[in-house]
Amino acid sequence: MLNSTDTKAIQTTRAWAGLLVVLFGDIGIALAAILVALHLKDGPEATVAILTSAFTAITAMTSAYFGIRAAANTAQSAVAGIQSGGGQSTQDRQLGGQ
Repeated sequence: MLNSTDTKAIQTTRAWAGLLVVLFGDIGIALAAILVALHLKDGPEATVAILTSAFTAITAMTSAYFGIRAAANTAQSAVAGIQSGGGQSTQDRQLGGQ
C-alpha cells in the first residue's frame, strides 16, 4: 500500500503531466491555425473562421482539463474524508453529533 507521501507525489506528477499535455496540445492547435491562416489565399473571412475554430478548440480542451481535474480532486477529497471517519451526515453535525 502506498503511504501519503507516495500518493501525493503520484498526484503531483499526474497533475503536471496532464497540464503539459493540454499546454502542448493548445500550442499545436494554435501553430497549425496560424500556419494555415498565413498560407491561405481565400481572404480574411476564411482566416477569421480558421482562427475562431482554433480558439474554440483550445478553449474546449483547456476547460475540459480543468473541469475534469476539479471533479477528480473533489471526489478524492470526499473519499478521503469518508475513509478518515469524517463521514458524519449534515444532520448529525447540526445536532452536535448525537
